Parts: sequence; structure tokens; C-alpha cells
Amino acid sequence: MSYFVTRARRRAGLAAAAVAATLIALTGCSGDKTTGGGGDSAITVFNGSTGTIVENWNPFSPTYLQPTTGLIYEALYYYNLATEAAPQPMLGTAFSWSPDGKQLSITTRDGVTWNDGQPFTAKDVAFTFDLIRRTPAINGTGMKLTSAVAKDDKTAVLTFPEVSYTTEAGILGDTPIIPEHIWSKVADPSKTINQNPVGTGPYKLKTFGPQSYVIEKNAAYWQAGKPEIQSVRYIALATADAASAALTAGQVDWMSSFLPGLDQLLKGKKDLGYVNTPALTASIFTCAGADLGCSGPQTDPAVRQAIYQAINRDQLNKLAGGGFAATASPTMLLPERDKKWIADPGNVTTPAGADPAKANQILDQAGWVKGGDGIRSKAGQRLSMTIQTVTGWSDFISLNDAMTQQLKAVGIEIKPTQLSWNEWNNNQVQGKFQLSLDSIGLGASSNPYFTYSPHYSSATTAKVGEPAGTSGNYVRYRNAVVDKALAAAATTNDENLQKQQYAVIQTEIVRDLPYIPIYVNSMLTEFSTAHATGWPTNDNKYALPASWRKWDNGVVMVNLKPVK
Repeated sequence: MSYFVTRARRRAGLAAAAVAATLIALTGCSGDKTTGGGGDSAITVFNGSTGTIVENWNPFSPTYLQPTTGLIYEALYYYNLATEAAPQPMLGTAFSWSPDGKQLSITTRDGVTWNDGQPFTAKDVAFTFDLIRRTPAINGTGMKLTSAVAKDDKTAVLTFPEVSYTTEAGILGDTPIIPEHIWSKVADPSKTINQNPVGTGPYKLKTFGPQSYVIEKNAAYWQAGKPEIQSVRYIALATADAASAALTAGQVDWMSSFLPGLDQLLKGKKDLGYVNTPALTASIFTCAGADLGCSGPQTDPAVRQAIYQAINRDQLNKLAGGGFAATASPTMLLPERDKKWIADPGNVTTPAGADPAKANQILDQAGWVKGGDGIRSKAGQRLSMTIQTVTGWSDFISLNDAMTQQLKAVGIEIKPTQLSWNEWNNNQVQGKFQLSLDSIGLGASSNPYFTYSPHYSSATTAKVGEPAGTSGNYVRYRNAVVDKALAAAATTNDENLQKQQYAVIQTEIVRDLPYIPIYVNSMLTEFSTAHATGWPTNDNKYALPASWRKWDNGVVMVNLKPVK
């Protein structure tokens, strides 16, 4: 199946499937385990893939396989959003802005080669950004560039038509650098699956199959002696429910899954542990833009506002979040980390309990009338919507079940549906859904620009049936006021001026609610120390440990050591 995991939390429920079924899905994996020493060391990763895996190594595609970024292709810098650490040099070693904020100069690292043996230079950096400039279909963030050139083999210069300070983290930390000698021959960079990926990262593709694929150590990697783990197998399970069985059976070394009763599940298993790094806002994604082809009651802002008021988040946390969820914000920022950026104190947090009276008032005023069965309708349209999630995502399935009852009390009917990850993901990318459970993830940095630009900008969305940008505006939301404020925020490094623009954006999105926040969910990552050590911990968050996190995966893998 296609596997795009930059924004969606990967999870699995407590195993309902038999262990035998899990082991069938993992046939052939155990032979790759470490048998002593580092020469044949290997680990197995489950990052949420269920069903058939569809090959795609194109780092500009919204459906690329997750190890593409961080493990095969690298960025110029690494931004660790688990800490306040400064960006870590990767393919870049220095950068500077011109005084007018319209030109960014980047110094590239010496001694780096592509995994086919060709040298990496600043010309590859310039080519990458020029290709993005010339190809709107792969410009997932709507970045505006006048030119991208290499002054010499060590210096790339990006020139912008306007002040562009806020593009810094996206350019340096969230853009995969590709080789000119390969991609200059690609006819359409938005459509290739890039079957033989050539990158600078610590790993390269070894084998691919519909149930698993293997990446192996890049022997010429620029970090001397790294990585120490020789190969990594990524697997698909029959269902996500099988994840806990695979973990406890010793068939998976690394995964990030919501497992109810995790402490009890791992009790007595000395090789298994976990870390929790909550940072993602679980939300109802609504296909909101009728002008872009969305259809259904959710295109009415009043319906979205009523849903926001009618759900009981305290109850949802107890029933689905295991009591570990934190309070979210209607601004879609993180209340604790980002409070300084939230303009209206009343928008710092969502309501804890439900307010059915307010929800009913909103719907009454919008002309939605209750029928004999208690479900509302308007102009012949029933207030009924389908909400999609992934088969086996037990906490999200529990959320759907609970919200079905909570919303029915105010005359809203939702019909939960469970799909394979591939179907669910493609529906969101193409806008072919009414409601979908997903999470607003982490941007290139903690500046709100990197939450608002990907998810709310007109530049990162598309008509229903056409793919939205990578980690983009899947809800098909367009708002000229938001677009103008985003453009203004991008022209300054002054936080006070940025705050003024984010206040404008927050007013609009809190009213329109194309994403309806539920809570900030836990981010549980489970790992085994039977074959590898050096995993991130709560005391040493050198990277976000989630097995589905792009960029961070590369940092984690070069820090692991095989068990000898």
C-alpha cells in the first residue's frame, strides 16, 4: 500500500488477531535478526502498514514509503522538535540571510557521495530547489522562489521575490535533497515512483515486496562508522490489531502504536520498553470546501461548530485516550508549548465537556431541523456524514463509537467506516471523504507558520479528485484572509509582527473549524533491546522516536547499536 506518514499518527489496538496470523505476516523476517556481532545485524520495523505495500520512493509524492526521507534522502539540517536544540547540520554546514531577507546562502558538506558513488555538491542543492520552483506539482508548501543557483561546489544561493525568513526551517529541515545526475533525466518528477532511489542517507534500498521491503547500510555514508545496524526490514501486518502480538512475540523491534494497558502488556518482558512523546492533535478532518468539490453537511460551518461544541472530550479521553491525552486548542497549536502564540486567551484550550445547548442553538439558527427520528435535516439533506478511520486503530475506532452517541444527542448522525491505510490515506489526499480521523502533526519548527501554511493555505490544496500537497490542506479549505496573513507572516523575522498575523488566522480558523480538535494524544513508541540499543528515552530525546516520523528515523537509526 502507499505509505505516507509525515502527518498521521500510526497506532494499533491491543491484539485481537491471533498471534499465528501475525507470524504468518512476518514469515521470512526472523532470519534477518542479529545472531552475534554487528556484521549481520538487522531490525524489523512496523510503522502502521497494513495490506499490500505499493512501491513509491519519490520524496515529492504524497504517497511515498516512509523510509524515503531521513534514511535514503537527507535534508540540509535536522530539526529536533522533541527539544529546544538548535538545528543540527546534515548536508548543510552553514547558512545566512541577506539583510533584506530575500536571499539565503547555504554552505554544503564536503566528502559526501550519493549511494551510486557520484559526488554530492551544492549543485545538487540548487538543482533540487530549482526543480521545485519549476514544477508546481511537487511544490507542496507553495514556496516562492525566483532562482536557485550554485556559486560553486560548496555554496548554493536561493533568491526569493519577497522577504522569506519563515521559509527557513522548511527549506533547511524539510526538503529532501536529490541528485541532479538522476532527476534531470526524469520527465515528470511528480509522477515517477523512483524505483531505484539514489540518496545520501545512511541506508539504500535492497529488496522490495508487497508485504515487506529491506533497506541496507550505505557503506559510503558520510558519518564515519554509521550506521551500525546493517539492515532494516519494514513489514506490513494483516491488520494493525496484530501489532501488539508481533511486539510481544519478538517479531518487531520498533513500532509506534496505541496499546491499551501497555504497562501490563509489557510486564515481565525485559527486552521491551516504550517512550511517550505527545505532540499531535487528534482531530476530525472535514472536507470543507464546497467550491473545491466537497459535498455533504460538513461543508456548512455551522455543522462543524456544532460538532466542536457537542463532543465531550473528557469522556473521549477516558474511553479512547487511556486517560493520557492532553487538552488541545481550537487554534491547532499546542497549549503548553505554543501559548505565547495564541492571541485570544479564550482560544488556548478546547472545552472539556459537551455543551449540547450551544450546539443545538447553532444548528437551529442555521436551519437544521430535527426529524421524527431525532436526526436533523435541511432543504431535504439529512444531517448524516460518514467518518473514516483505519482498520485496527483501536483508539480512533473508540472515538468514533463514542462520538456517534454524543452527536446523536444534538441531531447529528455520523456513520463510522474502517478502511485499509491505503484507502484512508488516498481518500484524504484526493479529498474523497466527508469526515476523517487524523492528527495535525509537527511542522518544520515550532513557529505556527509551519502548522498554518501546510494545513490552511490555498496553495497546498486542490480540487476534490486531485492530490493536495505533501502534508497539505486535505480539508480543501480556502480563505483569502488566511492566505494574506500567511504571506505577511512570511516576510518578517519579528515575532511581534508574526503574532499579529497569526491572530488574524486564528480568528478565521476558530470560526470555520475545517479541522475540529479533539485532544493532544499520546505518542507511544515501543521498542525491543534484544537486537539493538540506543533508542530515545524520556531523559534523552535526541530525536522524536515514532517509527513513522520522517527525518527523525534517520537520526534514530544512526544512533542505534547492535547487541553483540
